[in-house]
Amino acid sequence: MAVKIRLTRQGAPRKPTYRLVVTDSRAPRDGAYIENLGSYNPRTEPPAIKLDEERILYWLSKGVQPTDSAKELLKSQGIWQKFLQMKKES
Repeated sequence: MAVKIRLTRQGAPRKPTYRLVVTDSRAPRDGAYIENLGSYNPRTEPPAIKLDEERILYWLSKGVQPTDSAKELLKSQGIWQKFLQMKKES
């Protein structure tokens, strides 16, 4: 099973909010997921981002790859840099 960290859309039409989830890459964008890792609301100023850093680092250490948009979100919160540092140390 190919597993990815990606965004899934929530909210009303033209009022999106997103969840960062771990899911099978073959599942639909808003389909079933394995675990919810946080949320992202781009409509607030500044955008509201709540992420479970511990679980994200766990999944990344297991080899799960984030999508491009998920990776940008992780970079903005400094989680991607922590993962690269952990990877370098081991």
